[in-house]
Amino acid sequence: MRLLFVALASLLVLIQYPLWLGQGSWSRVWQLSESLALQREVNTGKRLRNEGLEAEVEDLRSGTSAVEERARYGLGMVKPDEIFVQINPSPDSPATGH
Repeated sequence: MRLLFVALASLLVLIQYPLWLGQGSWSRVWQLSESLALQREVNTGKRLRNEGLEAEVEDLRSGTSAVEERARYGLGMVKPDEIFVQINPSPDSPATGH
């Protein structure tokens, strides 16, 4: 009777081993779920960035106002018969932004 109990207990331990310590163990599942949650956050941020870029590309394709705005602010271009004025702060005044 004692030998049967030891054999059954040993089989129970062998069956439980993969659940707790094997490749598909609970700790591994927990690690993978944490990794999945982190990757989903990263993907959400990148998806929002991509949507913004797609909107900007569509705006550049469909109209000239976005191209003109980029040319004016990014490259400092002006239209014919237009005067461009840039005011630089003096070096001795504090740069407070007012």
